[in-house]
Amino acid sequence: MKKIVLSVLAVAALSLQGRAQETYPRNGVYDERTGLRAFTNATIYVDYQTKLENATLVIKDGKVAAVGTKVSIPRGAMVTDLKGKTIYPGFVDPYSNYGLPAVSRQAVSYGSPPQAESKKEGAYNWNQAIRPETNAVELFKVDNKAADDLRKLGYGAVLSVHQDGIARGTAALVSLANKRENQVILLDKAASALSFDRGSSTQEYPNSLMGAIALLRQTYLDAQWNLQNPDKEQNLSLKAFTEANRLPQIFEVSNKLNAVRADKVGDEFGYQYIFKGNGDEYQMLPEIKNTKAPFILSLNFPDPYNVEDPYETRRIELDDLKHWEMAPANAAILAKEGVTIAFTSADLRDKSKFLANLRKAVQHGLPEPEALKALTLTPARLVKAEKYVGSLQEGRQANFVVTSGSLFEPTTLLLTNWVQGQEYRISETPADFRGVYTLKIGSQPDRKLIISGTPEKPDLKVVAPDTIKGSLTMSGEMLTFAFAPAKNSKENIRLTGWYTGKSFQGEAQLPDAQMVKWTALLSEAATQQAKRDSARTKASDPVQLGSMVYPFAAFGRTALPKAETVLIKNATVWTNEKEGKLENADVLLRDGKIAQVGKNLNASGAKVIDGTGKHVTPGIIDEHSHIALDGVNEGTQAVTAEVRMSDVVNHEQVNIYRQLAGGVTTSQLLHGSANPIGGQSAIIKLRWGQAPEKLMFEGADPFIKFALGENVKHSNRSPVYNVRFPQTRMGVEQVMVDAFQRAKEYQKAWGDYHQLSKSKKAKTAAPRRDLELEALVEILNDKRFITCHSYVQSEINMLMKVADQMGFRVNTFTHILEGYKVADKMKARNIGASTFSDWWAYKMEVKDAIPYNAAIMHNVGVTTAINSDDAEMARRLNQEAAKTIKYGGVSEEDALKMVTLNPAKLLHLDNRVGSLKPGKDADVVIWNEHPLSIYARPEKTFVDGIAYFDLETDKALQEAQEKERLRLINKMLAAKAKGEKTQSAPSGRRFGQVLHCEDVDNGAEEVLYESEYGQK
Repeated sequence: MKKIVLSVLAVAALSLQGRAQETYPRNGVYDERTGLRAFTNATIYVDYQTKLENATLVIKDGKVAAVGTKVSIPRGAMVTDLKGKTIYPGFVDPYSNYGLPAVSRQAVSYGSPPQAESKKEGAYNWNQAIRPETNAVELFKVDNKAADDLRKLGYGAVLSVHQDGIARGTAALVSLANKRENQVILLDKAASALSFDRGSSTQEYPNSLMGAIALLRQTYLDAQWNLQNPDKEQNLSLKAFTEANRLPQIFEVSNKLNAVRADKVGDEFGYQYIFKGNGDEYQMLPEIKNTKAPFILSLNFPDPYNVEDPYETRRIELDDLKHWEMAPANAAILAKEGVTIAFTSADLRDKSKFLANLRKAVQHGLPEPEALKALTLTPARLVKAEKYVGSLQEGRQANFVVTSGSLFEPTTLLLTNWVQGQEYRISETPADFRGVYTLKIGSQPDRKLIISGTPEKPDLKVVAPDTIKGSLTMSGEMLTFAFAPAKNSKENIRLTGWYTGKSFQGEAQLPDAQMVKWTALLSEAATQQAKRDSARTKASDPVQLGSMVYPFAAFGRTALPKAETVLIKNATVWTNEKEGKLENADVLLRDGKIAQVGKNLNASGAKVIDGTGKHVTPGIIDEHSHIALDGVNEGTQAVTAEVRMSDVVNHEQVNIYRQLAGGVTTSQLLHGSANPIGGQSAIIKLRWGQAPEKLMFEGADPFIKFALGENVKHSNRSPVYNVRFPQTRMGVEQVMVDAFQRAKEYQKAWGDYHQLSKSKKAKTAAPRRDLELEALVEILNDKRFITCHSYVQSEINMLMKVADQMGFRVNTFTHILEGYKVADKMKARNIGASTFSDWWAYKMEVKDAIPYNAAIMHNVGVTTAINSDDAEMARRLNQEAAKTIKYGGVSEEDALKMVTLNPAKLLHLDNRVGSLKPGKDADVVIWNEHPLSIYARPEKTFVDGIAYFDLETDKALQEAQEKERLRLINKMLAAKAKGEKTQSAPSGRRFGQVLHCEDVDNGAEEVLYESEYGQK
């Protein structure tokens, strides 16, 4: 065991240091005291791993002067004997809003007029959500009541963060002493703070998570440019942002996905964030570990649900049930994997649960030293304040907690909390009266009295000769109780008395109202009984947790499926190649690729599937989808080419699995249609269970969403929303012309800069990088490709004309319900079409839609696909393709190509997917019958040769889920029976699951269901 010894000379030297030299004048005489105190005979944790027995702690001038087992007590010190007590370093909360004004958030409804520009006056950032000039220390005020609440939890210092906006400014480390502000501030700028939440900003941009991410990226770029070009623009926000980035950066996230997303931004600009997490990090453990980031974890664990009503219980998602069980193990799981963790009281509405939840985390596998480290040294180190707080080494702040025993024992109490050498009482040590007593009441026969339970909540039983439980009330050393003299007796003996050392005495009233004396003498077995009772209190059954599933959602699996060598025999094979449809043919899948297609194939070691009577096709490709996204529109500005759908892919959304069940293997996730030039697309493979990064289609060309028509000019929004340009179809054209003109000028500016740099003829500043314009330059250079939402002939003609004028190409017109009117022009420009089969009459601009549209475009020679734009329709795209046979007489093979090979061509992926050709990706579907039949159902869907959907596996998954639900429900019922508080089942569906082209996001991390008709 490590020992720390401090000489008397060292104590004397320290006594000359640290005296507060106040600059404030005083009225009256001075009474400076050193606060020289010595605490002896205590168990002292100098830090999380250094435990001293029978040790002494000396403090002076609010700091630690000495600590050790052989410390000489300085002359004049006030000595406190803490025999049997334990001293811990004061806890440090690394994420608090203590002492700061509340953030006022003004509600912005769907019908509120938009605010395009910042209302903050001065040379500050254009966006109100970027507020790095905010310094918490300038807003900080000591709050004695709030400080007292935190001290009762064991905290002595906190990091005060003004939790408002995306770039939130700097945070201050302060102590919780009841002193002036200038005396409690330990570090005025200890960290900077970030989030994806725009906070109190009433400015419309960003109103989506992807917009918040894009704004943060652009802010980093703008700050770099501003630093290099101070003569170009004076921007106090960007200067403050640059300064704040030199501090530890704490990034608050609302879930584990946003931690991974934020980490990508940090990596892009060379910053390692500290994440204030949400407690669900264990659900993406490999990705969380890969961030290499420390995590600040709240001890706010969910209450069990009230699951007594079976109908109400069906509304509770399986992952919510599982999270209730697993949340307390989050810290242990992260710590075991080497993730640095710290604890905060933030988010804990009921602060009385803090210690209980801390102990619950330990019970769920977190080692006690790691738990103590997460409360003390780690949060101090995160903000580089370990020389002030986090341990009781000499020179540190005299912040420490005195407890009645081990912090992690359920019966231990926090007695006092010392902050900067000042004592704050929390509770008194309750007397321990537990034991076995001989009870004498007047002249009645002796009885046995047993006091058990805990010192705080003792239980009482009387053996007379039956064991009868009595009601007990204790106040200090006073005791009052009553019991029935025999079982089933309606009468009671009532006693009141006091403790006299090893016994009780007092007066009792018998059932006949006679008053008599009584005593209760401690017997020899009392000590053993108390020990047995304490052991019972301490001991607990090992915590049993359910299995992790991937993804952490319904239909998640305990282990991800793996690629196998698979030979499908004797099936009808739709190749989509020159071989056409093959009867009684075989398909061999090996190493994630299609190895062979033909008859009478053999493969050693392959898993053989009998395809007799079945059909095999390439996987369906959905060119226009909005599944698996946390937000679909950044509709606040006319041009938002800077936002990226890849930033907000959510791998846990169940529609991935549902669409696999419909034979879909690849989807293009498009931005919505709220603006003429929207965001950048993400193309994913439906690898159910993999993290977002692993869903991405490797090597796919980048795309972007454009839009025409009613949505972009806000025809369906409130009249107060008519301030954003464009408001007419003519304006849409001008927005696009203007955007590409700016992009051309941007490209030229960079070209000129690079030319001058190469020639070395002149030194010139680099142009400001603009992520919006960079995406448009990629279009001009055929490095990014357009999918354009469109309906009306005139607008389609307009965009083709603008493309010709500005020198770019439209890759695909999507929806294109009047495509039959302009098919010849599209063919001439090699523009593809991705349309609906028979949607019409759902708004004005589709009044000329006809079900023959796809067939007409196909017959003209336009590459034509059928898309979903709808999570439900995507599960039956094979049936949508079949409609082109009825409406237009398209051949069966060409109809199937409209949802396989043709969308692959539109996405420039036909060299990888879309047909069954050796060497292509093994994205294959086995159907129970003809794939264009309404009775067709996928039995297996392979992605890269892995069966991500299988009917038999699906059946087993559903059975396993029901068993898991029942297990968790029974566990919650048991928790309620033990007296745990419960929460109600959610009143409605979970937000963020099903989004459509017109849906509008409200708030950077909040998804609001809002259709074009204003329905929620």
